[in-house]
Amino acid sequence: MIPAPPPVNVPKSYESLPLRDVKVSHHPAGTLEASPVIIVTLNRPDTHNAFSLEMMHSFEKLYPMFDVDSRVKAIVLTSTGKIFCSGADLRTPIQPEREQPLNFRDPGGRITLSIFRCRKPTIAALQGSAVGLGISLTLSCAIRIACENAKYGFVFARRGLTMESSSSFFLPRLIGYSRAEYLVTTGRLLPPTSRHFGSLFAETCPSAGEVVARALELAGEVAENASSMALHLNRMLMWRNPGTAEGTHLVDSVVIYHMFHGRDMQEGARSFLEKRKPDFKATLEDDAPPNYPWWREIDTGRRARSKL
Repeated sequence: MIPAPPPVNVPKSYESLPLRDVKVSHHPAGTLEASPVIIVTLNRPDTHNAFSLEMMHSFEKLYPMFDVDSRVKAIVLTSTGKIFCSGADLRTPIQPEREQPLNFRDPGGRITLSIFRCRKPTIAALQGSAVGLGISLTLSCAIRIACENAKYGFVFARRGLTMESSSSFFLPRLIGYSRAEYLVTTGRLLPPTSRHFGSLFAETCPSAGEVVARALELAGEVAENASSMALHLNRMLMWRNPGTAEGTHLVDSVVIYHMFHGRDMQEGARSFLEKRKPDFKATLEDDAPPNYPWWREIDTGRRARSKL
């Protein structure tokens, strides 16, 4: 059994956290404590928001907090400046410490998994262009909104690299293997409206400002109207699917039976009949279905090392 992680200390205000290369804001602006919608901004505009290890550490600090913070309902991920993320910083590339290859954990994948494992949905507002790791890290987000004037690409082979950030898992499942192979094989930079992206981008907007505004609008809609527990269970029913119709039937039968008797279902029905916004309170800690998690947890950590 994987040992329980240490308790997460949730801050009163996320804006007060000392982070590098990432900025956190409450929405709407001026909110002193954590709000239902949180904005996470990649903040290295001088490098076109190229990836850094400080970004990874910030994500691995923030997302476990969002996961357990009942005040947070949705996260919007965006960037400072005209470029969303230029991927790996080729001017000062990351040099992993020397270790056994089987012990190495891809930093981009660590960001992607921190987003994926969080029970609150992230909406990626790609207000500018993104390549390589810069677009791969958004694949585990629930929704992606892109700018029609920007370009996006999976350029790995053109840099002598292979897919990372768990993109070989997410990309073909999101858009199909044929489209994924085209994007990875050509490494081309394309507008988000290109047919080769399929439905990767849920929406596109003409300008960067409209991309962020639309993402915030959607996040607000989710925060006001959806059960956080139901959202997470729905995502996991798709991504953690048993792989057969019969296996899925066994899993979702238990889940939906449990939800029929849950307090969020009762509140959802009451709020609908009373024509008001719902006030969902259920949490996975107190209200999870008896078969949750129905998949085998995989520990991606490494052995502890001595400080000596």
